[in-house]
Amino acid sequence: MNTLNITFPLERSDVVSMLQYFKISPTRQRVEIAEYLFQRPQHLSAEKILDGVTGAGNRVSRATVYNTMGLFANKGVVREVLIDRERVFYDSNPDVHQHLYNVDTGELTDVYDAQVNLVSEPELPEGVRIINTDIVYKVTSK
Repeated sequence: MNTLNITFPLERSDVVSMLQYFKISPTRQRVEIAEYLFQRPQHLSAEKILDGVTGAGNRVSRATVYNTMGLFANKGVVREVLIDRERVFYDSNPDVHQHLYNVDTGELTDVYDAQVNLVSEPELPEGVRIINTDIVYKVTSK
């Protein structure tokens, strides 16, 4: 569910407010990274974020991008989508959704619950509850 009611693209003042909401200090580099990421709902690797931020004329290091994206994921600003050990995407779309990953093209797209027919949730041990579900459908050309 889009609890933040994000309207893309986020303006700089909205980015600062969002980071403060998540109790993240809005440093110049964090704001620049978030501004790039929240231009639209998208799935980006840390390398693509680095390329985009530096391509826009901002000075930021690779380590800063990786550390910032780790912080953003841990605080719930973005969703970290793990495809495998070498492919991680950061998702700026806060709506509840799943993903479709095309192994041929490397493209990650959103799949909404209305498009999926899940029969039921698994039977859980007593005393636990589901807090999140990440489903990635991996597809290839026939």
